[in-house]
Amino acid sequence: MSIRVILVDDHPVVRAGLRSVIDAPEHIAVVGEAGSGEEALSLVDELAPDVVLCDLRLGEGIDGIEVTKRLNARPSKPAVLILTTFDNDSEIVAALNAGAAGYLLKDINPEDISTAIEKASRGETYLPTEISSKVVAAMRNPGPKLTRRERDVIKLLATGASNAQIAQELFVTEATVKSHLVNVFTKLGVDSRSRAIRVAEDQGLV
Repeated sequence: MSIRVILVDDHPVVRAGLRSVIDAPEHIAVVGEAGSGEEALSLVDELAPDVVLCDLRLGEGIDGIEVTKRLNARPSKPAVLILTTFDNDSEIVAALNAGAAGYLLKDINPEDISTAIEKASRGETYLPTEISSKVVAAMRNPGPKLTRRERDVIKLLATGASNAQIAQELFVTEATVKSHLVNVFTKLGVDSRSRAIRVAEDQGLV
């Protein structure tokens, strides 16, 4: 019986390339494709796959970590493998904490993707050596150390407050808020407000 896989990536060309690789082994079959996190959740309900191979960043809407969280909260859940170009320690840890069965980089050998899918379908975890090393390092140094004021900023950011509102709440200038946000983004290894909030929540910083 074939392992049923759904591909989730916001780039059709990437999905086409993955399909050609994953469909090669006779015991693995791509049964559906999604271009967004929301579409992925609907497809899982419809197709009941064994494994979801999901990109980390999916453009507008929910990202791969949120997809993983929501699928893992279901009674009957597929295994989720994150396949991405990003290898930030914080995002790897966040994905695993969300319940991902593996974290793969897009330069991985095609054979290793098949191996990861096989392991995930059996309830096992698959992490390439370089990712495992990052996880170990992150466990030894758990989470970035934000200053008290940086924590204040990220907590307000999580409420949906604008820079001007944060500045007013903290009695500082907007320039100061922007400076704090730059520091927070750097420490969390992210490049957007939404990702900063997500990683901060996953690491218990807010």
